[in-house]
Amino acid sequence: MKLWKKIILIFFVVLLLVQIPFVYRRIKKGNLAQKISNLAAQRSEERANPKFNEYKGVIHVHSFIGGHSTGTFDELIKGAGEANLDFVVMTEHTSALYDTSAMTLQGARGGVLFVGGNEANTKQDERFLILNGFAEASLSRESQTPDFLEKAHAANKLAFITYPENFNSWNGDFDGIEIFSLFTNAKQGNAPFFLLDAFWSFGAYPELTLADYFKRPDENLHKFDAVTVNKKSTLFAGSDAHSNIGFHLFGDDAGHKFVNFKLDRYATIFRLVRTHVLLEKEKSLTQETLLDALKNGRAFIGFDVLSDTGGFNFTAENASGERKTMGDEIFLTDEGVNFKVAASQSAHFIVFKNGEKFFEENGNTEINFNARERGTYRVEVYLHTLGASFDQTPWIISNPIYVK
Repeated sequence: MKLWKKIILIFFVVLLLVQIPFVYRRIKKGNLAQKISNLAAQRSEERANPKFNEYKGVIHVHSFIGGHSTGTFDELIKGAGEANLDFVVMTEHTSALYDTSAMTLQGARGGVLFVGGNEANTKQDERFLILNGFAEASLSRESQTPDFLEKAHAANKLAFITYPENFNSWNGDFDGIEIFSLFTNAKQGNAPFFLLDAFWSFGAYPELTLADYFKRPDENLHKFDAVTVNKKSTLFAGSDAHSNIGFHLFGDDAGHKFVNFKLDRYATIFRLVRTHVLLEKEKSLTQETLLDALKNGRAFIGFDVLSDTGGFNFTAENASGERKTMGDEIFLTDEGVNFKVAASQSAHFIVFKNGEKFFEENGNTEINFNARERGTYRVEVYLHTLGASFDQTPWIISNPIYVK
């Protein structure tokens, strides 16, 4: 056999051998999908807090309005509907020429509430999601972080930190922290490995192919815990959805494309991780009630791609009769504070106090514990039944309850 034929033969043999791990990973995703389907049949909504209605949605979403995205309004509305969302918080990049937050989707569209916000950078290149947005957000690059936060709050806006790994002004008067970002998480992966994985698995299991690379946001949670020892704040997940990763063959700028494949379709991204908010029963979902719930930490992060997190409940009660939930403060009495945590699946619960592991229990749908010290208590929930690596990836991350 001639040398060049041997080289070609060796090349194809190596190419085939390289595919074996990814074929195996596709099989594993099929098994995981079956486990998730089985969990869905076992879940119970009865553990939800009876005083609240729960709404699920996504925060940190971009469209063509702010650049960096090719996503249209029609795609957004369709994607939110397919993902069965209740709300979408838009965070358009700013422009010196026009108010992008006013031009993006607003109000109820297709049964989904859209809120127009901004993503803004300060002089120190520290980024915030401004909810709801305002025209002056475009001037953020001219301001130091403390000055910009003062302007945002003077306009009755919320300022949530995004990309906390690049943030340094931790003494600032911000309202919350995006502790998990799909974009940041994706950047930590190996691109060639992911592309081969996606080649074999994305068509059949698009959400699970992306979720396979999720990691617990250790550093961001550490920063959040350090902040909330001394003051209240809100944690949430950011989709950072752009709908701009993929390729097309033949087309025009009007959107007519012969072949158009996107890895980050809005509907796909919107099914992965959501922020669930709690509203008192007598309140309907509006821009005002949504932002108020986010401001006060009445929310939790749900990695719903693993199993629907709806119905999660985290409450505290003291001997004086106070009963509180996420985002609330409760006073410590001589008998301590009794906590209750419940989820719709049998799971592994871990309770953190001031960032340190305080209590954990596995194999139940509900846990109860007593705390006799002041501190900031929050919960993480894991579905160990899904196996590696999801025994290390949270299913639920709660906002804290503050014992004073």
